[in-house]
Amino acid sequence: MSRVEERLGLMGLGLPPVAAPVAAYVPALAHNGTATTSGQLPFVEGQLPATGKVGAEVDADLAREFAALAVLNALAALKAELGDLDRVTRVLKVTVFVASAPDFTGQPGVANGASELLGEVFGDAGQHTRSAVGVAVLPLDAPVELEVTVAYE
Repeated sequence: MSRVEERLGLMGLGLPPVAAPVAAYVPALAHNGTATTSGQLPFVEGQLPATGKVGAEVDADLAREFAALAVLNALAALKAELGDLDRVTRVLKVTVFVASAPDFTGQPGVANGASELLGEVFGDAGQHTRSAVGVAVLPLDAPVELEVTVAYE
């Protein structure tokens, strides 16, 4: 078991199975020292735990938890692509899309669910650049979707 997975285990978390693509793409791709994921939804056992807009049907605190779930799915995709998460030397960029009610402006707080988990798992190497973007709708009416880009050896 990798050190990253051991840290997750100490937090009571584990990597889920890689989420099956819902269209024509691969979950993650590595090339020349950089790996990136496709958009990852907060699937739990193949299902979304909730649907709808953050700030309307979905509470912001719950959406923050969904961002952390989506990061676990991203890490699972990266592990499948790289073979071992200990190959990750740096988290470079996280882009978080939040399906938002028209007056919801708390996208950065939702995205912190992902960013803070990456920091706990990777330590200093988990600090990254980030975008938190409010959007009208996401695939399958998911409240949150994210992409992760890492450097690896």
